[in-house]
Amino acid sequence: MAADPDKPTLAERFTRAVIKADSRPTTEPEAPESVEELEEAIAHADDKERLIGLAAAPLAGLVAILVVSSLGSKSAKPVTTVDSTLTIVLFGLAFAMLASAWFRKRLFLGVACALYGLSIFNLHYWGFGVPFLLIGSWYLVRAYRLGQKLKLAKSGDAPAGPGAPARRAQPNKRYTPPVTGPVRPPKPKTDS
Repeated sequence: MAADPDKPTLAERFTRAVIKADSRPTTEPEAPESVEELEEAIAHADDKERLIGLAAAPLAGLVAILVVSSLGSKSAKPVTTVDSTLTIVLFGLAFAMLASAWFRKRLFLGVACALYGLSIFNLHYWGFGVPFLLIGSWYLVRAYRLGQKLKLAKSGDAPAGPGAPARRAQPNKRYTPPVTGPVRPPKPKTDS
């Protein structure tokens, strides 16, 4: 039996059944384009980033309390200097997240979240560590992308917007001069 080309495959039917079609408008919000706007966007985190940071910092403090108390209850020894140092480090990173979110410092917030997530992850509390790693990497990727946009804007090679004229192609820097001179006849084949 030949398959009907108009009939969707099983994978296509499954995809349509499970994944909701994207009905959002295709236009993106106005992104900063000039060098000054990009420098301002790099210097300060926007409201969404700040809100996430201000929510993640107290949650990090709560997780630190849970992790340290769990580790303390598992050991038969009394509280050691490692436990107290661990407590100071975890609360210090939670405070660093809170301070950097309060002052809208995206890069510091990303580093603090990633380090906190990594430290919790290394204590084998993966469920608590992975979200902080993801949040921290999200901040760091946003900071990197804004930095790359700023670099392009400063060099003048910023990608053109939808209404801007297309850029002209640059000539190739490699140049091979045309071959000039007499054309030589091909060598005759010798059967030896």
